Amino acid sequence: MIFRSYIAMSIIACIALAPILAAPVVHAEGNVCVENATISELQEALAAGRTNATELTRAYLARIAAYDRAGPGLNAVREINPDALAIAAKLDKTKPDKRRPLAGIPILLKDNIATGDAQHTTAGSLALEDARAKRDATVTARLRRAGAVILGKANLTEFANILAVGMPSGYSSLGGQVRNPYATELDDKGVPIVLTGGSSAGSAVATAAGLAAAAIGTETSGSLLSPASQNGVVTVKPTVGLISRAGIVPIAASQDTAGPMTRTVRDAAILLNVLAAPDPRDPATQQQKRPADYTSFLDKDGLRGARIGVPSDSADPGNDVYYRPLPPRAATVMRAAIAALEAAGATIVRANIPTPGWIGGPGTEIAILNRNPESPNKNQVQRLPIVFVYELKHDLNVYLRDWAKGTKMRNMADIVAFNQANAARALRFGQDIFLAANETRGDLSEAEYISARRLDLRHSRKFGLDAYMDRHKLDAVLFPGTTGASIAAKAGYPSVQVPAGFVAGIGQKQTPDYPYGATFTGRAWNEPTLLRLAYAFEQATKARRMPPGVPPLDPGCTR
Repeated sequence: MIFRSYIAMSIIACIALAPILAAPVVHAEGNVCVENATISELQEALAAGRTNATELTRAYLARIAAYDRAGPGLNAVREINPDALAIAAKLDKTKPDKRRPLAGIPILLKDNIATGDAQHTTAGSLALEDARAKRDATVTARLRRAGAVILGKANLTEFANILAVGMPSGYSSLGGQVRNPYATELDDKGVPIVLTGGSSAGSAVATAAGLAAAAIGTETSGSLLSPASQNGVVTVKPTVGLISRAGIVPIAASQDTAGPMTRTVRDAAILLNVLAAPDPRDPATQQQKRPADYTSFLDKDGLRGARIGVPSDSADPGNDVYYRPLPPRAATVMRAAIAALEAAGATIVRANIPTPGWIGGPGTEIAILNRNPESPNKNQVQRLPIVFVYELKHDLNVYLRDWAKGTKMRNMADIVAFNQANAARALRFGQDIFLAANETRGDLSEAEYISARRLDLRHSRKFGLDAYMDRHKLDAVLFPGTTGASIAAKAGYPSVQVPAGFVAGIGQKQTPDYPYGATFTGRAWNEPTLLRLAYAFEQATKARRMPPGVPPLDPGCTR
């Protein structure tokens, strides 16, 4: 099998890079170790001629073989690009520069991002098993122009977790179950005890375990932030419209976005430089505001003088919805994070955001009967955002019409019918959300949809984050883990998440330690400020560490 040969080749020609935030380990023969490499370190190694694109690609393929297909069986990578080594070979003599900053650097894409090549774009669905794309998504095209080697497609929660109520994060009927590299144990049903977070599960796990230099994921509400927190990586959930969504299998255009998953804040800024650009295929990008270089804002002293809101006030417990419910270890991580921010010169403002209790309230949710056979809430009514359910049919039908090829699925109704006809394989957790979405008109003309979207914006922006940040003159809001994902996503506002520490345990079950993140959220187009704060926090805390079960393949590489 091809992966076995990659393991052998990697021992002979291992590419290695230094552990994160530490000095690089350089072998006497000039090679460097890849398992915890940052993009910036890889750029330096490529520029110096200590490695090339082919060696890097082989090294990551070897790690996929050893830890994704074998070993702990992380299952983060759904499909390897069959052209990856050929692409790398063409880049072997090209060094990263301003025009092609990612030249020779292997990147994974979430399997809902179109590639106009031999790879499939499936969203993890058996119904789309044979689907390819007519052309590259804009994100893919920009990565290629920057010189990246598209290494393959990462697994995800099926249809970005909008198929069924209660589907475990990281599961899809086509790709199976992704495992968290920090805690790989499964329960008696084959579901991870410590979930990966979703829906960009494979992108986060692959980045955490060193299966690629970085990965691209997507988010509608928490799908970047959740797996980043659970797997200890950095992510940027950008302002909606900063990165084009053209060619990405959608949930809801009001909130969908792509974003980078990396091992450092600097790497996230490097990828934003490549990905953020206007695109005539995505009208939301026409109003975007971005600097010439996101990395220019990275400053280890960037917290000095910053005002950061902590939405927690014990005197107002009814509105203390972000911090008060935290389990003890998560609360400990956040206390340490706040202390680190203050020690670095930030002013912490403690005050609740008044509107979270309204978000997801009357007029913004739809009742869906949960028939998931494995759900503890089976046959109970669950409430989901109206915006998601109504936009899903409209946006998915457009994608299938304009982007998909090689499949008989032409609309949502076709997918629903396929799943019903193949229920034993396709519907382990049901398709209750798809069934509800399929009953909508699909043209976004319904009064309840229009009203729900207006209410979402009113509660998340005008009376939510905007009012809160204005009242307290804030540069950013600090949320624990993914607790602030919904308010930022409904507003279309950006967040940057950084590893903050480790927690353990799920309910009464003991587990190994696994990561927990701190999220900095701000207003539209405020990514430069959020990156500055997140970078300074990262440098002050250095909280990230590699998963224990994915060591270097080269015995000369140490962590």
